[in-house]
Amino acid sequence: MDDNHLGDFLRARRAGLQPEDVGMASYGTRRVAGLRREEVAVLAGVNADYYTRLEQGRERNPSSQVLDALSRALRLDADARAHLYRLAGVAPDDRTSVHAVEQVSPALRQLMDGYPNTPAFVMNRTLDLLAANALADALYAPFGPADNLARMTFLDPAGRHFYADWDRAAQATVANLRAAAGFAPDNPRLRELVRTLTEHSADFTRLWNAHTVRGKSQDAKHLHHPDVGPLTLTYQAFDVRDAPGQQLVIYHAEPGTPSAQSLHLLGSLHATQRRHEARPYTP
Repeated sequence: MDDNHLGDFLRARRAGLQPEDVGMASYGTRRVAGLRREEVAVLAGVNADYYTRLEQGRERNPSSQVLDALSRALRLDADARAHLYRLAGVAPDDRTSVHAVEQVSPALRQLMDGYPNTPAFVMNRTLDLLAANALADALYAPFGPADNLARMTFLDPAGRHFYADWDRAAQATVANLRAAAGFAPDNPRLRELVRTLTEHSADFTRLWNAHTVRGKSQDAKHLHHPDVGPLTLTYQAFDVRDAPGQQLVIYHAEPGTPSAQSLHLLGSLHATQRRHEARPYTP
């Protein structure tokens, strides 16, 4: 049984491209569809014989630099590029996507707004809040502004009262930032944020120097909102596939619990406040 999956993939993607697709002139009669091996090698900046060995399965250990060059040469999208890395048995090199997309798509905003009874927001790797639905705005209303979860936790006076278990929330926040540093240690936004937090919070500095790393996936949060009191919420975090670096975070209260009732009340209060603010002034 042929197990040259890497070579099969390269051949198929090469066959799907024409010279004009990659800005190359076409010369001579082409006996097979798509680009020639030599043309792919030129586009990728690798030796033609080496590329041939890759397709034939005689070379099975390409470096991440070669795989990245082949991804560009074959015009692979993010999913196809990750697949190429997996076929080669190499961990994906994320350096080409370390800069998070800062714009939240209209479709994702509509999705969040479609869940009026559930706080939902989108953040990037440095924990900047990029978009939120109405109930998430209400949940984070005690902060001014609700712009970055790390800044809110360590530098906003509301943070220590809002997070009922502040120590645990602080540890998780710093561990999330440490994970972001693994993707892009020289990210200017990350460096600026860490510098500001280090200058103004001894607690952040202590936790940052511990080098604990943890991504955001799911957990429980014990919160105290000044308008509705204690809230116990769980959350799930989902990677946004078409916007590397973004995560959609959705909070949830167990149905029938006091937290569910409080969350519903919070939404009602926030909606009433927004209607009042939108009402035109009549002397």
